[in-house]
Order: sequence, then C-alpha cells, then structure tokens
Amino acid sequence: MSLGERFRAAREQRGLTLSEVAEHLRIRSVYLAAIEDENWSAIGAPVYTRGFLRTYARYLGLDPEEAVGEYNRTAGAGSTPEPSHPIISSREPRSLGPLIWIASAVALALIGFVVYLYVSPPKSQQTAASGGTAASAAPVTQGTPLGTGFESAPPAASPTPAGLPQTKTLAIHLTAPSWLRVTVDGNVSIEGTFPAGTTKTFHGKSALVRVGNAGGVEIKVDGKTVGKLGGPGDVAEKSFAL
Repeated sequence: MSLGERFRAAREQRGLTLSEVAEHLRIRSVYLAAIEDENWSAIGAPVYTRGFLRTYARYLGLDPEEAVGEYNRTAGAGSTPEPSHPIISSREPRSLGPLIWIASAVALALIGFVVYLYVSPPKSQQTAASGGTAASAAPVTQGTPLGTGFESAPPAASPTPAGLPQTKTLAIHLTAPSWLRVTVDGNVSIEGTFPAGTTKTFHGKSALVRVGNAGGVEIKVDGKTVGKLGGPGDVAEKSFAL
C-alpha cells in the first residue's frame, strides 16, 4: 500500500471526511487530498509538504517521521534534506538586515517626535517664560496675568501622553525560510514566504500568527520571548492579546 493510500485508509477507518480533517487541522482540504493522491506538486515546496505530512500523520495516529522518510524516497526528495540554514543567497539577509534596522530607527524617531509634541508646552508660553515681550505673551490664555509665564496656564493647556493609543508590540524573527501570515486587529498585515533573517514588528491590540515552518520562527511580545510554535516543518497557528 502506497503512502497516500495509507493516509486515505486511516482517515476512512475513522469515518472522517477531508473537510472535517481540514477544519480541525486548519489545513486546506486540497492539500490533504494531494497527500492522499501523492500529488506533491499541488502542495509546493518540499518543506511545506513535510510539515503537512507530519501534522496529518499525527492526527491519524501514523508515524510522522516514517511518512516523511517514505515521501523523501518516493518523491525523489531524499537528496534535498530539510535545510538547517537558509537555502538562499547569503547576500540577501545581509542586504535586507540594514534596511530593516534603518526602518525601525526611523519609526522610533517618529514616535519620539510625536511624544515630544504632546508633552512640550505651547510656543507662546515658552516665549513668555524666556523673557519675550508682553505683546507675544498676552494671547496665551484669556485672564492669565502678564509676565507670569507658562506656569500659570491651566493644566488643560498642555496635553499629556495619556491620550496616546495603548498598544503592545509583536516581533517576529525567522531563523529559517517560512510561509507567514499575521493578522492584527482583524486585518491581514503580511502574508507570503519569507527568507531566514527576516524580522517583522507589529503594533495593535490582538494578533493571529500562522506559520508554515514553526521551528524556524521566533516570536516576542513586548520584548518577552514567547518561543517557537512547533518543530521544523510544522504548520502552527496562535493568537496573542497585545
């Protein structure tokens, strides 16, 4: 009995349909059908095929490593083991890394500028405090005594950072190539296959992260390491309250 036939027989023995298994594993039924038909090209890259095989095998009570080993032999993928390092040009991570850090530095500078605008006193009050003319200081606040400076202004005249959105940060770093989809506050922020060395940062109140190679994805929430969602090649999904 071939590899795909064993998967189909195990599923039918449990009285399950492809749709029921797909809903439970969160793997599209077309990929499960491709495994049972041994139509590996319909799945795509071997790393995703191995991940789906392991997940499907565990669900059906089959040996996942035996299934992957047979796939490597029958599909001719035995000479292409799962990568322990990125199977991409070594120049790509080095070229992307500086750009990512520069973009992060610019974002932090913008945030700092916004905070400065919120906490700094109005310009007219600063002029009065530094010894400006009575004419420039007079329009600050009606009823404010001349020459007293910004210290006499009502507290409401200076906004505080309390009005800023209260959000947290979700950081994702790839140590190996992986498919990745991140949904923040109900909106898909990114989706696609990314190389090792990729770093992405998100801000919001909630996030849903789904990965195609869980062993190659590291996650942090507000600087605290969450850890990996699974082993190499595993397809995993997890939600985070930010």
